[in-house]
Amino acid sequence: MNKYNITIFEDKHRTQVIDLWEKCNLIKSWNDPNKDIDRKLKVNDNLFLIVEFNKVIIGSAMIGYDGHRGSLYYLAVDPKHQRKGVGKMLMKEIEKRLIEVGCPKINIFIRNSNIEVKEFYQSIDYEEQDCLVYGKRLIPDL
Repeated sequence: MNKYNITIFEDKHRTQVIDLWEKCNLIKSWNDPNKDIDRKLKVNDNLFLIVEFNKVIIGSAMIGYDGHRGSLYYLAVDPKHQRKGVGKMLMKEIEKRLIEVGCPKINIFIRNSNIEVKEFYQSIDYEEQDCLVYGKRLIPDL
């Protein structure tokens, strides 16, 4: 029987994960995915997850927790496995792990160019927040 397995990212997964992010259009010209992974691995908080199906990586999520709020980045599910409950399963695991470390709330940032995922988050009880997000690049990736 084929089943999905959620596990912690290891560096040996890097190539498959970056390929997945490319398939899901998550890589942007101003972000170097290798540098994003390197920075996450330095934190070593076990909050970088992958989903495997028949030993192939078909999902990922990079999660952050700063002691106040959780954040979600690089949530990806291979298009061939979307609408099969993989994203919902991964989000439940993310929520479980954040609750275990005492995180009271998770924030999700959605690019305006990726607004179609809004329905997914609404379907699992996430609500649009009344706030505006600002950012400033401190270290250029490229």
